[in-house]
Amino acid sequence: MDLVYSPSMCLLLAAVVFIILYTLIDWARSSARNFPSGPLALPLIGHLHIINLKRPSEALNKISKTHGNIFRIQMGTVEMVVLAGYEAVKEALIDNAEAFAGRPFVPILDDIFHGYGIPFSNGENWKEMRRFTISRFRDFGVGKRTMEDKITEESVCLIKEMEVLKDEPVELTPYISVAVGNIIASIVLGHRFDDYKNPTLLRVLQLTSENLSYLGSPSVLLYNVFPILRFFPGDRNKLLKNLKELHCFLRETFMKHLKVLERDDQRGYIDAFLVKQLEEKENSNSYFHEKNLICILVSLFSAGTDTTIASIRWALTFMVKNPHIQQRVHEEIDRVIGSSQPQFHHRTSMPYTNAVVHETQRVANVVPMNLPHATTTDVNFRGYHLPKGTYVVPLLESVLFDKTQFERAEEFYPEHFLDSDGKFVMRPAFLPFSTGKRICIGETLAKMEVFIFFTTLMQKFSFHAPPGEPDIEIKRGIGLTSPPLPQKLCIVRRS
Repeated sequence: MDLVYSPSMCLLLAAVVFIILYTLIDWARSSARNFPSGPLALPLIGHLHIINLKRPSEALNKISKTHGNIFRIQMGTVEMVVLAGYEAVKEALIDNAEAFAGRPFVPILDDIFHGYGIPFSNGENWKEMRRFTISRFRDFGVGKRTMEDKITEESVCLIKEMEVLKDEPVELTPYISVAVGNIIASIVLGHRFDDYKNPTLLRVLQLTSENLSYLGSPSVLLYNVFPILRFFPGDRNKLLKNLKELHCFLRETFMKHLKVLERDDQRGYIDAFLVKQLEEKENSNSYFHEKNLICILVSLFSAGTDTTIASIRWALTFMVKNPHIQQRVHEEIDRVIGSSQPQFHHRTSMPYTNAVVHETQRVANVVPMNLPHATTTDVNFRGYHLPKGTYVVPLLESVLFDKTQFERAEEFYPEHFLDSDGKFVMRPAFLPFSTGKRICIGETLAKMEVFIFFTTLMQKFSFHAPPGEPDIEIKRGIGLTSPPLPQKLCIVRRS
């Protein structure tokens, strides 16, 4: 019997043949250039058909189970190398730190920063701005007792705000956000906001939170792959609108600082930058200009608030989910510091509470994808050739949940950070702030904030699920960062 091929069958057959040929050619190309391989990529879309854009880190983790700790992913036509697991990430970011210290071109990040600032710049601009900012942070007390005192004072203000709350369930995010926002404001602006309902601070916090959510949204991820989508409505446009408003606030703020600037009495980071700008006004190649200042301030308000707020919220959520752990934290606080004001140095005599804080930051997995890296030179890595400019994803989620490093990786288990004698022990795979040349410059500040705010809250209150809800459901937000979705909790004053 003769076969009769309809036009649709011919088209389908042609498509199948094309995909097979494309796959073979793609595989041969990767093999010829000694580049990592990966799962089947399709024409035009690459691996988009197997990536959940709401949770891309989960898909990449799953792929690593079958393709190993280094593999290739193609998002549309954008080719990436993914590093999974502690050993692979460590080998890249620590053992080959300089070679993996670059940032790739990402359309949305270019729209926001244009190559300026710190997190997403490269070369001398990055080095100069990072060096200056770290130095000024030290000048303004970051990592020192002066900053600890500011956080302690703010924690007292936070408790006062919460003590007047009624007995019904309440969403604590606004209170925690202002407390953390006041710390970065004291560094950047040189002052805190006394009113926890200050509309300016609340609006800045809202804008930064929304933008981090938009940055990791499916529509923006697709825009990064297919830049032509800039001409269509979506989260990119919302983000840029927010950014315009934030820029207006920042420009207005540093113009006010410029009017009363005193070289020998610098109130905060803005003053320090403006003084340096005046010192280098004759240098046409100076990096101290408005574009860098604006981009750094956007980064400081975003990275300096969102991840810390999320970590504290996750900590309280885990306490509600694990009342037996909450009870042990209460007992240790009562035994070690009693009614004294919690200080950062107390962590050395509070191993269980310290372990709970670290386990929170591990399981919270606030920046699951990490920020993207790029090779700064040709690299021979784990038997593969990675050309200069290779887009690299050091998958932090795979490090924090590496079963070779954490025996009960999927559980909230503070004992991961305790030895057999109950003493605190740091785990090398604890990398929530990334590592290497691009490690978060706010790591020391964030650690201090999370410990002091969390311990102070636990000293004064116990936290429970709302009445009639024996358990709370943990849901993650979508975005560049991964905070818990808003959840009302009951707080009870401890006697």
